[in-house]
This record gives sequence, C-alpha cells and structure tokens, in this order.
Amino acid sequence: MINPKLYLDILFDEGVSFFTGVPDSLLKDFCACVTSSVKIEDHIIAANEGAAIGLAIGRYLGKGDLPMVYLQNSGLGNIVNPLLSLASPQVYGVPMLILLGWRGEPGLKDEPQHVHQGSVMLDMLEAMNVPTIILSDDIKELSEQTKDASRQAKEISGPVALVARKGIFEDYSIDKGTSNKEMTREESIIEAIDSIELDAAIISTTGMASRELFEYRALKKMGHHRDFLTVGGMGHASQIALGIAFSQPKRPVYCFDGDGAVLMHMGSLAISGQSKCDNFTHILLNNGVHGSVGGQPTVGFEIDFCKIAEACGYGFTIKITERDEIRNAIKISQRTKGPSFIEIQTLPGNKKNIGRPTSTPMENKENLIKFLDG
Repeated sequence: MINPKLYLDILFDEGVSFFTGVPDSLLKDFCACVTSSVKIEDHIIAANEGAAIGLAIGRYLGKGDLPMVYLQNSGLGNIVNPLLSLASPQVYGVPMLILLGWRGEPGLKDEPQHVHQGSVMLDMLEAMNVPTIILSDDIKELSEQTKDASRQAKEISGPVALVARKGIFEDYSIDKGTSNKEMTREESIIEAIDSIELDAAIISTTGMASRELFEYRALKKMGHHRDFLTVGGMGHASQIALGIAFSQPKRPVYCFDGDGAVLMHMGSLAISGQSKCDNFTHILLNNGVHGSVGGQPTVGFEIDFCKIAEACGYGFTIKITERDEIRNAIKISQRTKGPSFIEIQTLPGNKKNIGRPTSTPMENKENLIKFLDG
C-alpha cells in the first residue's frame, strides 16, 4: 500500500500543483491528503467530473503547470465530451493527469452498478486514445510510472490516465471539524417516510441515502416495492422521479436527494421547477459533504438551495433544521400547486453497520413497475 503523502510528494516533484475532481471511495485517503496538504486555491472539488476537466484546462491556460483530475471511473462518461472536444491533442492539446479509481475491476467483487463500468473502462480509454497506466502498489515503480505519465502528457499535449486499484492507498485521516446540525440524515429519512402517503413512490439518490431507506423499510417490514434506489448515476435521481411524476400525475412522487448529487447536475432544478408538476416533491438531504466517498466537503452549506429552487419555479420551498418540522413541510407540499422543494440540513456521517440492499437492481425495477401499475 502507498502512503498518500508520499505519492503527493511524487506528484509535486513532477510539477503537478493543481488538483480538482469529484471524490471517490477508492481514492478517499488520497483526496483527504490533498485536502489537508494543498492550498485552497490549488484544490477545487468540482460539481461534476466534466467540470473538473474544464477547471484543469483553465489552470493550464492560466498558469501553464500540469493539473491532476481525480474521479471514480463511474464519472468517466461525464468527462468524455470535454476530454475529446477540448483537451484532446487533436483540438486544444492540454496536458493533464487523470487519476481514476477502478470500481468494478474484473475478478473483484463490487456493487452491481460498478460491474459494467469496471469491465469496459480500459477499452473506453483505449478507444479515446488516452494513454493509460495501471498504478503499482510499489512506491519505486509507482514513482517511475508517474514520471513517465507526466513526461508523456507533456509530449503529446494531452491527457494521460492513471488507474488506481482498490486498496492501493494507506489510511489517511483529517479533522473534519464539528457540525451544529441536530439530526442525522437517517432520522430525516425516517420522519419523511412516516409522513408521506402510502401510495407514494420514492426515488432515492445513490449512496447512503438509498441504503438507509432500504434498511428502514426492512426494519418495519414495509416492503421495498414503492422505492427506486438509484444506486448509480449520481445526480440523476430527480429526473427519474420527475419522469415518473409526469407519467403518473395522480400519484405522489418524492425524490430523496443529496447536496453533492444536486450540485452535480444543478440544471435539473430548472427543468423540475418549470414542470408545473403538482405531484412532485424534491427532498434535499443536505449534510455538506460527499458522505458516501470519504466525507470530502461540498459547498452545500455555503449556498441557498431554496432561493435557487424558488427562482427555478418550485411552488413551495423551505429549509429545515429540526426533525419536527419535516411532517408539516410535507403536508404543505401535498397541497401546493407545482413542484415542492424541501431542504433538510443534517449532520454528516452514518452509522457504521448500515446494511446494503439485498435485492438486485433488476428486482428493484420490476417490483416498482408492478407497484406503479397497481
């Protein structure tokens, strides 16, 4: 295993002085090291992976040094356009290193949403003519690989991918400070579930929110047929929910979303807000961090989501910080014309023994379709 600080020093030696990306569970220790070791102006946690490529291009244009973009390979799709239409040696020719966490590596057990992506990742990079190096867990070999990647990026004036396998980095912890919030995301989810209609459909965002929803349903023996667990596709849960709400206008539809997910594709707020969809309620569980991939901060507490949602056309918006406010807010949303937006600010983190869904994504889909047909 590699000490993240030693690897960061190797990158510094190669002239890498700017870091941007979206945190990844396989890279969380490296990301934590970057957060604690790199100046704020030299490290930007991006809204999405494509935007990180844009930030890296801007840094190169403005300062001329070699940037690094980090991401989980599930975000590879988000970088294809700016990678090929901007950074490519055939267009603007911008050298950069792209550090990819290899979820779903063939031969290793992983969550179902990562299996397909992991199996085709190397082929995708090859098809895009992006030179790719699978990083070694030997520090000397890793150092040589990084030197070669840096040299190659500069020679071709384009991106070079560095692939990190599971477990490559040693643990690295940072002080995440304290929070003045009063309730956990799980408590918020439970209160919301207990407040909504029995015939409502819930579409929950990827990560811990879906796992907490599934676990509470199992605990209360409610069944999981009313929920769609968006186990992949970060940032797309709200539009899945809106699509269901449009197709079933008499059924209440709720989206349980996260701050990182909303930020990733914030343009969807405008589409939802302008939908005039009376049966759509968007519940944002804002804990100010990318909670499922190491707790790296978002700007969730620094901006006013409710004002943005209101400007986008949501008929009712409210910010909540206490659990006993949730039930009343949902009651108001149920009689509001147009879509509603409820932001619930929560503590970061989750309990350590949180379970995972025991049904497959295909079973989840089929059970929900039966419920919606009923």
